[in-house]
Amino acid sequence: MLHLRLIVPAARTEEATAVLEDSPGVTNIVVLPGAGREPRGDVVLCDAARESANEVLGRLKWLETEGSIAAEQVDLSLSKAAEEAVEQAPGEPDDAVIWEQLAQKVHAESRLTWAYIAFLAIATQLAGIGVLQNSPILIVGAMVLGPEFGAVAAICFGLLRRRWHLVVTALRTLVIGFTVAIAITYACALVSHWWGWIDIGNLTSNEEVRFIVKPDRWSFIVALLAGAAGVLSVTAGKSSALVGVFISVTTVPAAGYVAVAAALSDWREVAPSVAQLAINIVGMVIAGTTTLVIQRRFWPQVGRRSSV
Repeated sequence: MLHLRLIVPAARTEEATAVLEDSPGVTNIVVLPGAGREPRGDVVLCDAARESANEVLGRLKWLETEGSIAAEQVDLSLSKAAEEAVEQAPGEPDDAVIWEQLAQKVHAESRLTWAYIAFLAIATQLAGIGVLQNSPILIVGAMVLGPEFGAVAAICFGLLRRRWHLVVTALRTLVIGFTVAIAITYACALVSHWWGWIDIGNLTSNEEVRFIVKPDRWSFIVALLAGAAGVLSVTAGKSSALVGVFISVTTVPAAGYVAVAAALSDWREVAPSVAQLAINIVGMVIAGTTTLVIQRRFWPQVGRRSSV
């Protein structure tokens, strides 16, 4: 269930409540006349099944300019009325994509922030150390820490809705983020090389992690599967599944390998690592966009009356 809080101009409160009462899956409707101060208006509260959210938000789109709409996940609802509302709503809650929520999420994650760069730089350095130490555990840790899938999901959503500005912004975030992360890791590896901590031998004896620089058909298949699973986990709210997506693709480890190989002047390994990075991103974008298209077109309860 979602809990919705609406601030409605008093003159249109009856119109808004009529929409809520007419929508299957909406219950626990409460009207607080004159409770809104900024913006001014009546406060209307209700609970809505996830499957009904698109219809409700679409029909109340006018509140974005005339009032306010806020939604939050209800973790616990002990109510017979709520159970009946979920039953009345079309489809299953886990199948429903709340497009307005997804739009806000991908817009936020497409932006280039200091936190994004910091996480990506730390993850890339961990990957570089994992390469040098021949440590699959560090490689997996770097995969989990990397924040790049948010920008990939933003590209998928932008392609679906033809929001080219969003696509460009997300691409910029990926390119600048990986460039900075690789540059920082390269500098650290170069200093370590000057101090004699590492040498070319560290790259020639890392057989357990050399899958990073061996892009092949399986790399692309894994990227496709990871992209589809990642988008499903984001749209259905299955955040735990997203961890598996992070572990399955080698974007960050490939970036770490590029930095370390360049610092040690092992140029033969740079090109395969860049290819692995590109294959994973392209594969995830293709599969993620395709998944969104399928959700939008073939699952009626997902997109019915959606305004996005």
